[in-house]
Amino acid sequence: SSFCSLATSGGREGAEAPVPAMSLDGLDADTVFNTPCFGYTYDDLISLPGQATPGDGAIDLATRFSRNLVINSPIVAAPMASVCEGQMALAVALSGGIGVVHCECDPDVQAEHVTVVKQYEHGFIMDPMTLSSVSTVEDYDRIREKHGIRTVLITEGGVVGSKLQGIVTSRDVDLVTNRKTRLEKIMTPREKMRVAREPISLSEAMDQLREKKVGKLPILNDSDELVAMVSRKDLKRTTAHPLAAQDANKQLLVAAAVPPRMTEKERVRKLIEAGADAIVLNAAQGDSAAQVEFLRWMKHDYPNVDVICGNVVTPRQAKPLLDAGADGLRVGMGSSSLYATSEICAVGRPQASAVYHVAKFAAEYGVPVIADGGVQHSSHITMALTLGASTVMCGCLLAGTTEAPGEAFWHEGQRLKTYKGLGSFEVEGGGKTHGGVSCAVVDRGSASLLVQTLSEGVTRDFRRLGAANVNQLHEDMYTAAVRFHIRTVGCRGPAFATAVA
Repeated sequence: SSFCSLATSGGREGAEAPVPAMSLDGLDADTVFNTPCFGYTYDDLISLPGQATPGDGAIDLATRFSRNLVINSPIVAAPMASVCEGQMALAVALSGGIGVVHCECDPDVQAEHVTVVKQYEHGFIMDPMTLSSVSTVEDYDRIREKHGIRTVLITEGGVVGSKLQGIVTSRDVDLVTNRKTRLEKIMTPREKMRVAREPISLSEAMDQLREKKVGKLPILNDSDELVAMVSRKDLKRTTAHPLAAQDANKQLLVAAAVPPRMTEKERVRKLIEAGADAIVLNAAQGDSAAQVEFLRWMKHDYPNVDVICGNVVTPRQAKPLLDAGADGLRVGMGSSSLYATSEICAVGRPQASAVYHVAKFAAEYGVPVIADGGVQHSSHITMALTLGASTVMCGCLLAGTTEAPGEAFWHEGQRLKTYKGLGSFEVEGGGKTHGGVSCAVVDRGSASLLVQTLSEGVTRDFRRLGAANVNQLHEDMYTAAVRFHIRTVGCRGPAFATAVA
């Protein structure tokens, strides 16, 4: 059957009666993507508008990053050395998304980047800094210098779980000239402290923190033993960033990349101990025996940690990973926004087609997919979500921001930052000749503001499509409520048409 006949039937088998040709009302996704011999990128398609939702406030961008992790924005920072380290992951998480810390460094360094994110914000602080009453101001100084923490709780044994005796802050020690002075002589004693008792919920603890007007509120059991603490600073940060992606303990979410090799087991251990919420297996080709073996090992040894696999572009590639227990899939191969026209990959798939087919297949397993590659602006993010992706991984978009690793430099009056693709010679090293290039991208300012701007653009597009959330958008696409047109070269603008010619 021809493309026109597909358009006439709307691409749905078993229709009760023939329907008119849909040239005016577009085509459903099944018709578009099951037409033989065609593969589509994001720019090849445009979605037709639906009935607009009432307002931006009615739109919820919360979505699944993996099987068990929900974030409040569909934007994910890519695990690239010129994109995501601790500061980028922190900025994206505060804006509702999640960052994947790259693995092109020593495991200890990568774990430190994860710690930067996990220690920024807490609910219950289960391991507050403690010392004993016989410790000295010098001991306090060492903790402040190493961890940047200015409040230390004093307990009988100097550990959590022993009786609380007092508290020491920077105000107690700043004017002490003899740094060998014992803390028992300068601490605020337990009798003058305000505390809370367990059992207590996090919301109740935060309410008591407000009522008692203190900076730190220790949580004690019936034996007066320290079990946890809540901080006013965390309360302020939660209020300042209402969309922040957080775990059950109100700590920010962060993921970390790991090469799927058995020699990387120690890296995985260190990352999970540092608090990584998910592990992203970093490989250009996901359909390999090595990745399946590594995935099975991870699901056996760390069953409570979500593992995201990839990259894949076909259901055939995805099936072994899903059968082995993958909690998410990265979709994309040969579609990076970094590739020049002369360096198009010989192996891969146009990104829109890849996202649609893999997402539809993964949905049968209840597994979300991450559209990875080819994203240059908010419209591409919306199109990826419309075609079934739950989140979108951004590299080039975030590479020029202040939080991206590397120093900015000036060239011909422009402030730039270096951006290296995963296949670039500088990243691969050793004389390898994999595809990919390095370039300089224009400085984009704060990552937080950029993510907010991108989210606003996606919200605008959701409103035009008539979708209130990502799940509804997916449902509308699979039930053919969302319609598409295929763009001609001319409708992409004269600059694009000239480049193709």
